[in-house]
Amino acid sequence: MESLELMPTRVKITSILKKAIFSGEYKSGQELSLTGIAEQLGVSRTPVREAFQSLAAEGLITLRMNKGAIVNELGIKFIRDNFEMRILLESEAAAKAAVNGMDVDELITRLFHMRDNIDFLEKSQYEELNQEIHMGIWNAADNLKLKSYLMELWNGPSTGHSIPEIKLHYVKSTEEHISILQFIQDKKPEEVRKAMTYHITRSMDNILKSYQDH
Repeated sequence: MESLELMPTRVKITSILKKAIFSGEYKSGQELSLTGIAEQLGVSRTPVREAFQSLAAEGLITLRMNKGAIVNELGIKFIRDNFEMRILLESEAAAKAAVNGMDVDELITRLFHMRDNIDFLEKSQYEELNQEIHMGIWNAADNLKLKSYLMELWNGPSTGHSIPEIKLHYVKSTEEHISILQFIQDKKPEEVRKAMTYHITRSMDNILKSYQDH
């Protein structure tokens, strides 16, 4: 059995902040406090500082000397460009995982259990399995450069803000993950490319709707 690799804290925090910016929760011109976010997330300042640096490199925020950062004005095209890169790279990673014979049995079993108990699902449970699935695919693709790019593009679950929207995303995403992993299990690279493209495109549509609603 393959060993489980956890997503680095820096990447998790970057994804949380990126989703908040993409969905309009953090607005253009808003100041982000390094200390405040560290306290809110229950982590040290170091991974938050690293996340700020990653976001600044992508053009999402502008760093301020000893004063945290300011959210930049993005626009729909910026968000769409980010997701289009994810579609290109992660659909290829999934295809490579299928060709390389990724072991998906345990993940599929856990997804079926999640689907059968969706009404009692906790946010943390969904997010943990979601990360494991995508990280597992990146690792199985067996290309360190590809994995590095995908980590930088990761923005976590692309849900809306309301409880019904979040619940609907969990239901749809779970079914899509099952389909993706079954195509990998059956070693069908072309089918899994299409399934992953659909999965990320729907996530993009969710984020764009949230961004426009704000």
